[in-house]
Amino acid sequence: MSTRADALFASRLQASQRPADIEVRAAVVDMLGRLGARGCAGEVAGEFGDHPEAAAHRMTWALDMINRSYRD
Repeated sequence: MSTRADALFASRLQASQRPADIEVRAAVVDMLGRLGARGCAGEVAGEFGDHPEAAAHRMTWALDMINRSYRD
């Protein structure tokens, strides 16, 4: 997984919001600034422990959004 995907996963952005690339990048910067890479990874781990099926779906979304938003 990627640090950026972990940060997006930990953010408040939702797939239903259909965020623009700039919103995704802003959320990543915000969460890495607030929690750091380890904190974001901890949020991901906690969700996978508590709600594995929902977390898997969210991580798939996060990875897709990161690949789209950072495609350059």
